[in-house]
Amino acid sequence: MTIPYADGTGTPATVPPPQCPAHAHGLDGRQRLYGPEADAPYALYEKMRREHGQVAPVLLPGDVPAWFVLGHRENLDVMRSPSLWSCDSRIWNVQLSADSPLLPITAWQPLLVFADDPEHARLRSAVTESLGKFNRHGIRRYVVRHTQQLVDSFSHTGRADLVTDFAEKLSVLVLARQMGVRDEDALPLGEAVRNMVKGTETALQSNQYVVSLMSDLVERRKTTPADDLASWLLAHESNLSDQEVIEHLRHAIVAAHENTTNLMANTLRTVMTDRRFRASLSGGSLTLPDALDQVMWDAPPMSVGAFRWARRDTKLGDQVIRAGDMVMLGLAAGNVDPEIRPDLRAPVHGNRSHLAFSAGPHECPGQDIGRAIADTGIDTLLARLPDIELAVSEAELDFTSSLVSTRLNSLPARFTPRRRGAVEAPEPSAPAKAQPLPTAVTPDRPPVPAAAAVTPARAHWWQRFLGIRPR
Repeated sequence: MTIPYADGTGTPATVPPPQCPAHAHGLDGRQRLYGPEADAPYALYEKMRREHGQVAPVLLPGDVPAWFVLGHRENLDVMRSPSLWSCDSRIWNVQLSADSPLLPITAWQPLLVFADDPEHARLRSAVTESLGKFNRHGIRRYVVRHTQQLVDSFSHTGRADLVTDFAEKLSVLVLARQMGVRDEDALPLGEAVRNMVKGTETALQSNQYVVSLMSDLVERRKTTPADDLASWLLAHESNLSDQEVIEHLRHAIVAAHENTTNLMANTLRTVMTDRRFRASLSGGSLTLPDALDQVMWDAPPMSVGAFRWARRDTKLGDQVIRAGDMVMLGLAAGNVDPEIRPDLRAPVHGNRSHLAFSAGPHECPGQDIGRAIADTGIDTLLARLPDIELAVSEAELDFTSSLVSTRLNSLPARFTPRRRGAVEAPEPSAPAKAQPLPTAVTPDRPPVPAAAAVTPARAHWWQRFLGIRPR
């Protein structure tokens, strides 16, 4: 498999040459989490576990020191102990340079993911209670509808890329509708989010486009509320400011779109490369919801969870952590911890004690929505195209690795060509009151940036994204 080296933003960076003794380890024997060795993350997890135990000292891009949590129990200890581990990066004992690729994922922002109590409780209640108003049956109905439309668009060709033609599009089409984004803006929004996540030279412009969409949405919903996330956040008793609503909508679409797309892509890859897995599904001995849990153990949508910072000197695993030190939550590493999974070949179908959605007070509040999209979408796709198979060898699959995830870029598939709409999968029963369709009026806003058409900014995109002026 090809997994190009990438830094924390998913973009190429400079590393010592492979033959250099300093390539893998830095000061004090710390393992570098970037460079060629990081291209095989699970092998790297095993190596660090052998050398350091369940918590390992590491270096991030720029040789920034941190701690990487490898153990399942140790990850849970950090996630469930907010009195000891803060989400506020402003207490970090490291000062990053203005051009550090770590800034986009560590610089403090007024968001739920960077908040501690009591601010966290205020923001969390607004988000969780608003998400709780979603009509789950309505979501599944929209998933089926959009899946049918997407399959119709390529079923007559006998070929499709299940990442770019299916998973990426289905995810944003459903999520955008639930947030209140107009139908015609959904796919452009998805393109902008993917551009941001990849950290391309036009990521700043893509972020501006996303913020523009969310700002327009908030302004509309202030005068014409509807049954969607934007309206519920604005009306919540936590009294979120307009800017807080905009920022949480932006964060929600980025996180949900990326994770849901990765979950669907990883599950479909497993279906088409693991014969026993597919046989269990088709034979009925394994349900798709249980299969999703197996995938979230073996290939979680995110490899690393949100970072934490030690509030005071403490001990984690066999390591002494100093106040202000940063720890990285190794979700993928914890899922293969030999203390809880001594035999990785043993099935864990239906076991939801994996770390894919984190745990504790910062557990993912929208995990059931992502699961519903993946479950229903994949089930409908396989019903329409039961003979679908991988169109290339597994070794040819292309991945991009970053500090926080390993993204499958493409999943070429082939199947018997079918007449458009020839086979219909049954839709879930619709609720008495389905969610309303958004109105179809498009406000003026900047066009979605095209990577080849925009001149790179002088400053790094993350500097401008965070309001940091180049030196």
